[in-house]
Amino acid sequence: MSLDPASLQVLISRLTGVADEMGAVLRRAAFSPNIKERADCSAALFTAGGELLVQAEHIPVHLGSMPASVRAVIDAVDELDGPLRPGDRLVLNDPFAGGTHLNDLTLVSPCFVDGVLSGWVANRAHHSDVGGMAAGSIPPDATEIYQEGLRIPPLRLVPEVEALLVANSRTPEERRGDLDAQVGANSVGVERMAELLAAGAPVDDVVAYGERRMRSALTSLPDGSWSFTDVLDSADAARVAVRLTVADDEAVFDFTGSSPQQRGNVNAVEAVTVSAVGFAVRAATDPSIPANGGALRPVHVVAPAGTVVAARPPAAVGAGNVEVSQRVADVCLRVLAEAAPGRVGAAGQGTMNNVMIGGRGWVYYETVGGGQGGRPGRAGMSGVHTAMTNTRNTPVEALERSFGLRVRRYRLRRDSGGRGRWPGGEGIERDLEALEPVTVSLVTERRVSRPWGLAGGEPGHAGENWLLPGGDEGRAQPLPAKVTLELDQGDVLRMRTPGGGGYGAPT
Repeated sequence: MSLDPASLQVLISRLTGVADEMGAVLRRAAFSPNIKERADCSAALFTAGGELLVQAEHIPVHLGSMPASVRAVIDAVDELDGPLRPGDRLVLNDPFAGGTHLNDLTLVSPCFVDGVLSGWVANRAHHSDVGGMAAGSIPPDATEIYQEGLRIPPLRLVPEVEALLVANSRTPEERRGDLDAQVGANSVGVERMAELLAAGAPVDDVVAYGERRMRSALTSLPDGSWSFTDVLDSADAARVAVRLTVADDEAVFDFTGSSPQQRGNVNAVEAVTVSAVGFAVRAATDPSIPANGGALRPVHVVAPAGTVVAARPPAAVGAGNVEVSQRVADVCLRVLAEAAPGRVGAAGQGTMNNVMIGGRGWVYYETVGGGQGGRPGRAGMSGVHTAMTNTRNTPVEALERSFGLRVRRYRLRRDSGGRGRWPGGEGIERDLEALEPVTVSLVTERRVSRPWGLAGGEPGHAGENWLLPGGDEGRAQPLPAKVTLELDQGDVLRMRTPGGGGYGAPT
């Protein structure tokens, strides 16, 4: 190393500050409540070779998969019209070219120092609608990706490309505003990163430090193999299976045995699976390990192509990013709990509880919190996002101001957490009344299976979805985990999210 430990930490903090500032610019400049209120966006810096350098503490499923997007951009550079230039911005959302699902638009910009390509900055933001067969662009009944919206390979973000993207959304002005915010965030990131690189910042030291820290953490685990299988709420209870093998300072997560890719949208691309593995390993070993490309060098993922954890085109993948990622994180944490008892808590709610509602000229997207799993020495938190998501909720005032909806109920779901010495956190009850005719799509999980308890703790309660025609409790109708339906004015959508699993035998 060319830097002493103190200087290295200062450099990491300065680089991370650049990513933090990018995220702040993006949120403050965004048009949509989903980004400016919920912070459904992420930012990171990369080496010239495309390896993750630093990231802001944003959305785990965004950040862990973003390196694949940057690599896709690097691979596509030779196919661009003309050489890469300072000021270029490349946009993509193709899940099969480094993306996650079509809503997540990634903007990648090169950072030049004295005319030499020296790094990359990137941000990713969830756009509430990018076309497709249903408002919100995550239709649960999609059977191929073409039904989910506009698919964009790595392209320069020139006015013609922006016009094409905007024209394919139900909310064109919101899309244009959010894209402009992403451009502004990258402009700030390039400027700040160039200042640090021009001063001679040894970024290779940062990546090497992440690798050393992860290898050290893996040596604290015993050598051996552990397996676990969980299921998804798909028509045939699709399996997500993993076998963890630890040997010295390396680990292999092998997903052989997972179900074939599904006819619906409950499919993840490999980048999403890799993202969930990286999250689980850091959470179970040492969360202070820098989340960079070096930290993933000793962690290997085997994800058989054509399965729910590594879908192939033309599979629909809208729920892979938001739901399969959660189950991948669950199974990885479970095998890590067996490898290192006492380090990992019980399962959290295991779903993002996705709600997409489209009305006249607007599209609302929300993920709803639930219960965190109990863990040694502490009960699970209630009404929070867990694992692969880290968004906020849309404040009631902002929601009702922006959309034709009214929040009728928003409270904790009592007694939904699993019993245990350290009980699981409570889920949420939320009622939304339609103030005009709307189309609703729900993409949820843990409505059949329950978040597992650990060390004798009991599982959390499964979630529930309900329709109350005219708001009438006496006419309440249960809804499946994944559905698209029409609501009339006055109808109420009720969601009761899962509680977390309990840890330790109840006393």
